[in-house]
Amino acid sequence: MTVVDEVCELFARRGHEAYVGEPVSQLEHGLQAAHLAEQEGASDALVVAALLHDIGHLLHKLPEDAADHGIDTRHEAIGRAWLARYCGPEVTEPIRLHVPAKRYLCATDPQYLAGLSPASTQSLRLQGGPFTAEEKAEFERNPYYRDAVTLRRWDDLAKIPNLSVPELEHYRPRLEQVLHEA
Repeated sequence: MTVVDEVCELFARRGHEAYVGEPVSQLEHGLQAAHLAEQEGASDALVVAALLHDIGHLLHKLPEDAADHGIDTRHEAIGRAWLARYCGPEVTEPIRLHVPAKRYLCATDPQYLAGLSPASTQSLRLQGGPFTAEEKAEFERNPYYRDAVTLRRWDDLAKIPNLSVPELEHYRPRLEQVLHEA
């Protein structure tokens, strides 16, 4: 089985699960984020990062309602670690940083913080809340922070029930281009 087949299998096996308190499934969420990236003309690597930014949710064994029990699943770290075997930092860093990007935006954009969904507000508390000035400065030193912020904005928009977007198979050529066997 290739890594692309493995990704498709993960979505087939667990993609129907709820996207952590939102009105879409894990698969719908990833497809919507990838579609937004594609619509904005993002690179193949960033489209793949958008599609797979929450793959850690499909990999960990924690229940869907882990946040309700005060557990931060650290899905961004799980996803990054798994994907690092198959691709470079142009994919893994925006994925690893998409949670810190939420904390960054909450610290730099009051409207962003006010617009968080209840589920995202709950996870923000578990993730450490808005960045301090020092955390913000450290985040901005990462060369991929802008990609992570862009990914975060797609992440936040990718929660529309029954939205018509391309199917997973549409992204297979991009996945094959970006993901390589170890």
